[in-house]
Amino acid sequence: MIVQRATRECLILRLCFFIIPSAFIIRASSFFFSPLAERALFGFVVSMDAQLTWYGQSAFKIVTPGGKVLLVDPWLSNPVFENAKEEIARLKHVDLILVTHGHADHVGDAVEIGKNTNAKLVATFDLADAMVKHLGYPAELAQTDTVGHFGGELTLLDGEVKVAFVRAHHGSGIAADDRAGLRHGGSPGGFVITIRGGPTIYHTGDTDLFSDMGLLSRFHNIDVMLVCIGDHFTMGPARAAEAVKLVAPGTAIPMHYATFPILTGTPEAFERELKNRQVSTQLREMKIGETISLSAS
Repeated sequence: MIVQRATRECLILRLCFFIIPSAFIIRASSFFFSPLAERALFGFVVSMDAQLTWYGQSAFKIVTPGGKVLLVDPWLSNPVFENAKEEIARLKHVDLILVTHGHADHVGDAVEIGKNTNAKLVATFDLADAMVKHLGYPAELAQTDTVGHFGGELTLLDGEVKVAFVRAHHGSGIAADDRAGLRHGGSPGGFVITIRGGPTIYHTGDTDLFSDMGLLSRFHNIDVMLVCIGDHFTMGPARAAEAVKLVAPGTAIPMHYATFPILTGTPEAFERELKNRQVSTQLREMKIGETISLSAS
């Protein structure tokens, strides 16, 4: 892989010197040798990996090989992501916002970002209805083309992305204001996101372990499982490890931990539990704000 990358960069550099002034090469070399260059450079190379960014808690950004931008449970303004204000301002283009359930730490900044970017909302029918009526998500961005329900799978963005609605065991009440109680937000869920030319990603949402997780592999080859491990409100490390064993993804990335002291589950404990069960899935611990590349299996 390293040799292939070096050869590719050598060919790119020779091409650049042939048709572009050297002064420009010096300024632009950092872009040409970046993962994003594979899609953009003169149109000669069109293959690139998907990109995954973790903002803390359960908030992720996914950039597809074709450049489409998805946000999942976009609570960027959480206590552990220090650059939330700047990052929200930088999000000029977002295609889809996926929300697993109605709790505030998952709806997060969805309404603000949706209004700023005209991103379409992907959620269950009940949750989308509640977010429009109680939180002000633009109704024209929450129509039936991106709204579904459990058992259904949506084909979106000209087939570049498919989103399957799957169950989770949790709650989904929406807090419309500080004085009223929680409003009905439907049932909680997770998503299986299949990216054309990229990985298949299972975002568990907030959930406990349940046996039907084992059925996912009958319908999807899960490359990456974004799995809650924090305990108290969701699975802790032991039950999360058992969930990974059922799903059998290529890689497990822990989430929904350490945002508050009450979320005591840790990646270290999660790793021990995976080893105790002799699970062969690779553990990938992400740092807050980190972006990694994800290839198709």
